[in-house]
Order: sequence, then structure tokens, then C-alpha cells
Amino acid sequence: MNDIITVRGFVATEPKSSTTPGGTGTASFRLGTTERRFDRAKDVWVDGNTNWFSVQAFRHLAGNIGCSVKKGQRVIVVGKLKLRQWEHDGKIYHVAEIVAESVGHDLMWGSANFIRTSSNTIPQNMPVAPEVVPENPWPSADDDGEDGPHDDEDGSAAAEREVVLSAGEGDGSVLVDTRTGELVDASA
Repeated sequence: MNDIITVRGFVATEPKSSTTPGGTGTASFRLGTTERRFDRAKDVWVDGNTNWFSVQAFRHLAGNIGCSVKKGQRVIVVGKLKLRQWEHDGKIYHVAEIVAESVGHDLMWGSANFIRTSSNTIPQNMPVAPEVVPENPWPSADDDGEDGPHDDEDGSAAAEREVVLSAGEGDGSVLVDTRTGELVDASA
């Protein structure tokens, strides 16, 4: 079976990250999806059956899952469904696996702060989107404001191209290019 499905659920285990002998990054976690229905007789919502999936991800998606997804969070997974069975000690076992193509937080249950990774990490199999110029882009280093160009102390306009975001309390800051939304390499 090689069907693309979309599943909403909760992360039931902490994602496990590893690397294949060939050097490919992987991540996996268990995903639970519980049916909810309204019981009119009791006037309450009740839980139904819970389906369990093993979610497997590779390459860049695996790295992003390791940094972003935690046990207990609500997520949406899109990927290829694979149903497998095997026999052990006379018993037949079944597992439903999803080889993930996309994983994201379910914003029905909370908010997220997305940080785009740099363009040199675009997956090999993903087409590069054409350059889109927004109608009202943020000012760039080439634009003059009302009071002329804004230069740093050293005369450069780099401050307009970058914004510092704090990753959270006690975490370090990251530099973001305001024109592209990409992370700026601090070592450059």
C-alpha cells in the first residue's frame, strides 16, 4: 500500500533521532489519534477508539522534527501509509507506519513560532520556488528612508537586513534576514 494520508493527532513518544550507516538522518515517533464524538444523551464529548501510527521521517525533515516536536504536542502528519505485518512465536502482528513528507504543529490547539532554515538546506527533491517580490517589502539596504539611508556605525546598512529574535527565555538569539526570512549564519 502506498497511499498519501493526512493524520491529526498527538505525539505519544519523544521523537528518536538517529543516522543510517549511509549518513542519512532519521527521526521517528508514535502518533495517537483519538476519535471524539458528542454523546447527546449525556450532553458531553466522549473519547472513542485510538488509532496508533509509527511516524518515520528522513533527511532535513528528521532534523527539524528533532528540534521542534515534543511528546504531548498536537501535530498534523502528511505522508505515505504503509501497513506491515509479521509473525513471531505463532502470533501475527500488524503495524501502521507513515513515512512522513510533512509534519507540523496543529494550530487548533496552540500557536507556533516558525523559523525558516537557510536556503542552502532545501531538500534535493523539492523544487525551488521562483523569487516572489512582495508588494510592500521590508526596507532593504538599498532603500532610502524618509531621513536617508540607515547605516551602522561602520557605515554599512546590514542592520536593516537583519533582525534579532530570541528563541525563548534563557536561549540565545538568532539573526534573521528580513528580506528572505532565512537564518543568517553568525560565523559569516
